[in-house]
Amino acid sequence: MTSSLLIRNVRPMGGSATDVRVQDGRIAELGTALAAPAGAVVEDGQGALLLPGLVEGHTHLDKTMWGMDWYRNEVGTNLTDKIENERAFRHASGHDAAAQSLVLAKAFLALGTTRLRTHVDVDTQAGLRHLEGTLRTRAALREVQQIQIVAFPQSGLLGRAGTAELLGESLAMGADVLGGLDPCAIDGDPVKSLDVLFGIAHKHQRPVDIHLHEPGAMGAFSLDLILQRTEALGMQGKVAISHGFCLGDVSERERETLLARMARLGVVLVTSAPPSRSVPPLMACRQAGVTVLGGNDGIRDTWSPYGNPDMLERAMIIGLRYNLRRDDEIEVALDTVTHSGARGCGFEAYGLVPGNRADLVLVDAQTVAQAVVSRPVRKLVVAGGRVVARNGVLQAEVADLAAL
Repeated sequence: MTSSLLIRNVRPMGGSATDVRVQDGRIAELGTALAAPAGAVVEDGQGALLLPGLVEGHTHLDKTMWGMDWYRNEVGTNLTDKIENERAFRHASGHDAAAQSLVLAKAFLALGTTRLRTHVDVDTQAGLRHLEGTLRTRAALREVQQIQIVAFPQSGLLGRAGTAELLGESLAMGADVLGGLDPCAIDGDPVKSLDVLFGIAHKHQRPVDIHLHEPGAMGAFSLDLILQRTEALGMQGKVAISHGFCLGDVSERERETLLARMARLGVVLVTSAPPSRSVPPLMACRQAGVTVLGGNDGIRDTWSPYGNPDMLERAMIIGLRYNLRRDDEIEVALDTVTHSGARGCGFEAYGLVPGNRADLVLVDAQTVAQAVVSRPVRKLVVAGGRVVARNGVLQAEVADLAAL
């Protein structure tokens, strides 16, 4: 890996043409007609639009069947149907979380995603097997992709004795974040469920990311309990709500109250903008001061055949779901998978300014809005100062990385 890279003639976020000099994995300077250091690799950007590395705020690398034979989905419509079907399939098939998470993580990287947060199933049937596999992927890609791992109780926290202990072990093994799931609808005892969950997080001093699918008043009740514990334990800035469908159901007045509390406590919201559910109003959340980041959720798994490891496509889907049509509105959609995505996940040294990690994506587009709408081929992807992909294809040395 070269320590010095100069990319000429690119337009950061669609602005004026400039050069970018990268040194030792960091952006060293931006300017016109920069001198190439001795021994530097020089790339001609040819006037391409320059974006920061894309950010995936919510996915499930360990579940995916990306690249495998087609899975015939005949699962029931209830959330518990999907959970039980997936657990049974993965147990019976010996689904390899290490191999599959690596395949999908590389697919993300080829399309410009240099940082991502993935939820990994932890339960009493699989134990820590899925976590161990995803930890191997994180280690294999550590030089080119920053991966945060959420230890996620997909089968619930209270219903299977020993799950809480496994979550604690997961954090001790290296999971970055503690996950949670529907304390009312799945666990049936929201007070106990959240007391146990926040107790584990507080003990291990880790942030929390809670799947909250619960609708309407039920979800608002759970969200209120989450906010109470966030404040009581001093976990401001360390809690994320994934999905938060209830915020799209409740009255405007109740939503405004909840959003004001979330903003004050630094609780962020993660959305995949699904077309089939009520969704939190993106602009109202942002206006209230709540950081909103975007994610795919699952990609090609037993839950759903949909999904694509292209965060420009996810930004487009977010734009469509929220009826974002003006160029400045479409820039908001991109923000959910760039700056807000990085801020919401706590990824540091992000963005196109000197001193930050050199995660760069070049595309042929006149503007940011055009990049989101047309999702052009990624001409060049740079991760940590290293060229990792050209024209949507990983460099051989990256493609050949294997799980450690």
